[in-house]
Parts: sequence; structure tokens; C-alpha cells
Amino acid sequence: MAVFEYRALNARGKKLSGIVDADSQWRAQSKLRDQQLYPVSLTQIRSTADGRGRTPRVGLNSVSAFFKIRPTDVAIATRLMATLLSAGFPLVKAVGTVTGQVRSRVLEKVLSRVKDAIEEGSSFADALKLYPHVFSPVYVNMVAAGESSGTLEVVLERLADFAERREETRKKIQAALAYPMIMSVVAVLVLVILLTYIVPGIIQIFSDMNQALPLPTQILVQVSDFFTRFWWILFLLPVLLAAGLYIVRKTGKGLWYTDLVVLQSPVAGPLIKKMIAARFARTLGALLENGVPLLTALTIARKIAGNQVVSDLIQTAADKVEQGGELGTALASNAYFPELASRMIQVGERSGELEKMLSKTADLYEREVQTTATAATALVEPVIILVMGVVVGLIILAICLPIVEINQLIM
Repeated sequence: MAVFEYRALNARGKKLSGIVDADSQWRAQSKLRDQQLYPVSLTQIRSTADGRGRTPRVGLNSVSAFFKIRPTDVAIATRLMATLLSAGFPLVKAVGTVTGQVRSRVLEKVLSRVKDAIEEGSSFADALKLYPHVFSPVYVNMVAAGESSGTLEVVLERLADFAERREETRKKIQAALAYPMIMSVVAVLVLVILLTYIVPGIIQIFSDMNQALPLPTQILVQVSDFFTRFWWILFLLPVLLAAGLYIVRKTGKGLWYTDLVVLQSPVAGPLIKKMIAARFARTLGALLENGVPLLTALTIARKIAGNQVVSDLIQTAADKVEQGGELGTALASNAYFPELASRMIQVGERSGELEKMLSKTADLYEREVQTTATAATALVEPVIILVMGVVVGLIILAICLPIVEINQLIM
């Protein structure tokens, strides 16, 4: 069955757009007329095959197009599918109904293709697997476990909870960091304006008097002159640093060493470790709760760790588990994984309640991350104000010293 993208007018002449499934263009037009829609344009969404007769893309040749799909949109669609399945809707009808409700046009097209794949005989998980940039390995494996156990609606509910909790944590951290970042940018802009526009005009007055300037004023003149001539370096340098870091991280060793530096940094390191522990525990716990085998779950959790050093650590722990060892003991042997988290995992393994203990571990570290981020931003704000006060004070001192000397000469 083909998928057509349409632009149409309704009975009141309002312009509408969307997608419709049909065997042919004529059948698509007929479907739209049945809905009292009068098509203005009707374009078939082309697809490309992956070599096995499947259709992994829907008219989206650029992978970057998928980045228009926000995790929030996927979470909402997941919640809707879970609700419809719980109400007794068949899977195909539930996916088709949700397709018309999502806000993202790209996600709408993806879900339409997922629905077609299910109608052609694919399982829901296999259909989702065709779009790895939309549905993560965690999502696909949990859906597969839900299908095999007959609890798909429960799994989808948990997936929606999982995604919403992650988004909530991410937004809280972003909100905590937003104000210090804005203050830092404003502070830099104020200093640049002072040194490139305000200070040169004032210094020029003293230069015209042919008066020997005090050392602080001479330093200010040199700094102001540098900023006036090479202000573009302030904008070019961050770009060059970011590009260099990107190139370094594209190599295996570069990625590993930069991630190691982050973990060992005294300020960001502890916070990053807590974030990774929370993400790892939440993902592993969700997968185990839905029947995914431990080794498979560890492989998936390793991929979403977000740090190559910790990812290697998890892989080493998975190898030890495969040989009959305990996960908590394997994780405890490395300093880059929080000790408390590994101990809680050990307790969960020995008590037979690993899933619950992983969930508690994730809750604990998510709260710690939020608390640490809030405390750090509360400390950063006065530091920025203090630094700005010192810098502006030095500028004022450098300007006032020649004035004081001139007054003394006059007197």
C-alpha cells in the first residue's frame, strides 16, 4: 500500500494537509472525497529499499530530517498507542489512529510506514527497527519483549513514563544552567563593548595631553587596542576549539581520552558520573522489568551510556556476568562508576530484586543530579557577578588614576 501526501480544501474552503494510505492515486482521491476533502495536490511518498525488500525511509533521504522529531512527540505517540491498545483497539488500527494525531509531520510519515509494515506481516518491533533514528534500541527491545509476552500496552505505558521522566530531568538541568549561561554571555558582551568602544574614547583624551600614563592605564590601553583590532578572535576561537574537539572525538583514541578527561575533571566529573549512573540504572531496570535478558540489556545500556570510558566498563562487566560473575561486583571494581550505585546493584542481585533496586538507584541519582546542578548554579551566579565587579573595578581604577594625577599637577 502506498502513502500519499495531500493538500486539500474542506467544505468551508479551509486548507488542510496530511497523509493518506491507498493502493493507488485514484483510491487516495476517493478516500479524501469520502472525508469531504477536495485535493489540490496529491504526491506519493517515495521510499528506498534496504536491499531486503523493506522500506526503511519514507521520502526522507537525509538522516538529519529525523532530528526534527522531538523525544516529547515520540512519548506522546507512545502514550496514545498504549491507551488505545488498553481500550481494545487492534495494533494496526491503534497505530493508524495515532498517525493522524501527532504534531510532527516526519513522525506522521514514519508511523504511517510502520503501519504498512505491520499490515504486510512484520512484527511491531521489526517495523520500528527500520527507523533507528526515531526509535532507540531500548524502545525496540522493550516492544519486542512486550509483543512476545502479550503485554504490549503495559510496555508502551512504561516506555512513555521512561521517556517523560528523562525529558523532565533534562529540562530541569537545562533550566538550572540557563541563567548562568545567559549571565556569562552578557558579561562577555559587556566587557567587549567596554574595551572596544567606551575605553578607547576615554583613553584618547589622556593621550592628547601627552601625559605619562600609570601602569594600570597602560595595560588597559594595550588590552583595549588588542580587542579593537582582533575582536573577531573572540568569535573565531570558540569555533576552532569546537571543530578541533569534534575532529579529535571522531577517532577512537580521541573519544576515549576526552571522555576520560571529563570524568577526571574536579568540577564536571562527579556530576557526569551521577548522570551516567542514573541513565544506566533507569535503562537497565526498564529493560529487565519487561523481560529482556540481562546480557542483551547490558549491551543496550552500554550504547546509551554517553561516555566511552564507562561504556567499556559496562562491556567488561557484561563479559564477567557472562562468565558467571555478579554485575554489581564487576562494576564496583572501577573508579569511574559510583560506588554507592554498584553496592545497591549488588544488594538487588543478592535479594533477587535487581529491577526494583535499579529503579531506586535511578531515582536516587536523578535527584542528586538535579540537586548538584541547582547548587552549582547557585554558586556560579555570585562568582560571575564578583568577577564582573572586579574587572569593571580595575577598568574604572585604570581610568581614574590619570585623572587623579592631573588634578595633583594642577594643584
